[in-house]
Amino acid sequence: MATRALIFDFDGTLADTEAAVLRSWQEMFARHGVELPLDVWHTVIGTQNTAATMFTLLAEQAAGIDPETLRPAMRERVHELLAEDGPREGVLDYLNEAARRGLALGVASSSSGTWVHGQLERLGLASRFTAVETGDRHKPKPDPDTYLAALRTLGVTAEEALAFEDSPHGVSAAKAAGITTIAVPNPITATLDFAKADLVLPSFTTTSLNTLLRRFIE
Repeated sequence: MATRALIFDFDGTLADTEAAVLRSWQEMFARHGVELPLDVWHTVIGTQNTAATMFTLLAEQAAGIDPETLRPAMRERVHELLAEDGPREGVLDYLNEAARRGLALGVASSSSGTWVHGQLERLGLASRFTAVETGDRHKPKPDPDTYLAALRTLGVTAEEALAFEDSPHGVSAAKAAGITTIAVPNPITATLDFAKADLVLPSFTTTSLNTLLRRFIE
């Protein structure tokens, strides 16, 4: 069946925001004299549990932690780190080719709508996406709800869509929605297990969208 829509995860997939978020948490842990274990970080990538898990972990290792006091500085630091960052390399080529082909575009993210819409505006990508489904409106990944909502908004079936993800939790969500899923790991997630994905690409620059579409039509 011909592909009619592409649905992208946001954090780590369309833009490498995860590197900035991880760095901000590492800096906070370091200020309290402890180290953030990457194996724990990997368990929350692609979910909505990052902040709660990190604050719980930090409180176990450093006394007197007040999450509500620390959150504003965390958010400010992330925005500071992201200020000059653009989309992941190759993403614009995919979006431009999708536009030439008349493919519908959607975002399925576990993050909040405020975050995703704000970052899409910052990147100049907001107008590209017909559907932006987020974890504050639907059950977050690995539940398939954000993907199912994107399919409904775009008016396509799962068989008519391709999903792009950077984390195993995200891949699980897209596959549970019945969508053919391409994993495009970023440097933080590159060592994780993507066995559930239909295809793993080292980056968006290694395979053109045209080549990818031919592969899944044939």
